[in-house]
Amino acid sequence: MRPLDESETTQVFEKLFKFTGNNLKNIVESPSHEGPDQNPGRYCFRLHKNRVYYVSESLVKRATNIKRENLVALGTNIGKFTKSGKFHLTIQALNLLAANAKHKVWLKPTSEMSFLYGNDVIKVFSMSDVPLGFGIAAKSTQDCRKMDPNGLVVIRQADTGEYLRSQEEI
Repeated sequence: MRPLDESETTQVFEKLFKFTGNNLKNIVESPSHEGPDQNPGRYCFRLHKNRVYYVSESLVKRATNIKRENLVALGTNIGKFTKSGKFHLTIQALNLLAANAKHKVWLKPTSEMSFLYGNDVIKVFSMSDVPLGFGIAAKSTQDCRKMDPNGLVVIRQADTGEYLRSQEEI
């Protein structure tokens, strides 16, 4: 497990900024509450086997006692680098994004299942306030009000149904 280099950090921050905007500052400067230390420090980003983890500095210090090949994971896996070198957020980043997202979409209960099956969101909204996934807005709020009922509103990036659809990879 190693710190991200400059280009990796740039890719990770650019992707997180798309969803959180200026709230990215809250993620980067968030104090840690994990670990037995009196002052466990802050959270940081670490790379292990092409996966990026969001982990407290206290846990990183403790993990130095474990050989790299024996270390499976540490902290929250927020994304991975593909073979081509691009960074993709994974569904495990949902809690981090939900707490700091600059825009949110609510789904009707009837549309939640469709989203969890991996489909994009058409013109609908929900009220339960439970984060189901994240995506990219395809239309502005004004455009959504004017569009037909089957218009595409959110392009799905990841959802909690991925745990079931791709258990081998996660």
